[in-house]
Amino acid sequence: MRVLLNIIAVLMLLNAASVHAQEIESHKILEGKSFTVLVEGDGPDVVLIPGLATPRDVWKPLRALLSKTHRVHSVQIRGFGDAPQSNSDSDALLDAIVLELADYIDDEITDKGRDAPSIIGHSLGGLSAMIIAARYPSEVSQIMVVDSLPFFGLLFGPTMTADAMRPQAEFLRNSIASQPKGQVDERGLLVQSISVQGREQVKNWSKTADPKVMAQLFYEVATTDIRGELPAITAPIMMLYPIDETVMPPTRIKAIYEHGYSNAKTATLIPIKDSRHFIMLDQNEIFNRQVMRFLNNQK
Repeated sequence: MRVLLNIIAVLMLLNAASVHAQEIESHKILEGKSFTVLVEGDGPDVVLIPGLATPRDVWKPLRALLSKTHRVHSVQIRGFGDAPQSNSDSDALLDAIVLELADYIDDEITDKGRDAPSIIGHSLGGLSAMIIAARYPSEVSQIMVVDSLPFFGLLFGPTMTADAMRPQAEFLRNSIASQPKGQVDERGLLVQSISVQGREQVKNWSKTADPKVMAQLFYEVATTDIRGELPAITAPIMMLYPIDETVMPPTRIKAIYEHGYSNAKTATLIPIKDSRHFIMLDQNEIFNRQVMRFLNNQK
């Protein structure tokens, strides 16, 4: 068994109202060093990993749907909804989070005799899911990647490298880290969601994120290239990517993602029209249908 996470169930007040008592019986929150996990429902295990600066609330409609038939583990990275604690001072977050996630799955799911879970990850969460599948294959049955590339730099061209990305990523890391909490770049919101309501929701989530954690994870995502690890992934991958003709021609978008996943022999790429980065906000019904297809092992 790998190193056991320091997991402590959060105790609720004994004199809570009856509705709160029902909530206590139906879910629990587990505490880890790099993240917390909300566990809801019963059935096959599904792990949900949100993206950069995003709390677990990004999955709220999906959690309500899945917890009727599944045991749902909703991750929340410290600094994005919980106190940053150790995350705020670390200069190597991504690998630590991935290792701790693999340990969590091992300790709380597979080591207890349960089947390896499905993992659904958005953006940073999608990258994390792929790394877990490549390095810890026994802890994953299948993964759904929601708008994430194995190398972020491919958005700037097919010949971009991690070394070439590093100077700009360092500049942006320093810029983000120096910003006061609650400050949001309005221009950056345009690519997040196709709707005003969606962009406002992303903005509100970003306002609560810890700048230091956000800056460091942005830097690591921007300079991490796992294309060489994709052939090691044996679990099925369903990858959803957004299509918005006002942002980029669909043929170019398709080419970027197909190039990025060309080494992923188990990947199925699915375009979602009229959406941007937060597909689950822009096309919630379509997104939920794809999730159910994924969990039912349908291609």
